[in-house]
Amino acid sequence: LSKRMSGVWVFRNGVVRLVENPANEQSSTVRRKVLLHTPTNEVITSYASLERKLMSLGWERYYDDPDLLQFHKRSSLDLISLPKDFGRFKSMHMYDIVVKNRESFRVIDV
Repeated sequence: LSKRMSGVWVFRNGVVRLVENPANEQSSTVRRKVLLHTPTNEVITSYASLERKLMSLGWERYYDDPDLLQFHKRSSLDLISLPKDFGRFKSMHMYDIVVKNRESFRVIDV
């Protein structure tokens, strides 16, 4: 009567659920959100394109930490810190960029 459960228990948004194939689950959540540059309606697909957009908004590269890609704006205390590898660029990083550049970026579902 009882089926053996295999997989990983995931706690997200206050709900615990069993994910039977965590590799598929993770890849589907990584692809769900993208960063959109609203003035050009362009999805950011690389750090090179993101850096160009941020520089045009007055952000400068900050070279304090060799493990991170960082941007600083002289007119503020804001600092954007991103993982060096674009493959590890997650929605939390995207939302950080949106909060600090509300008129120029937003996170969308694909």
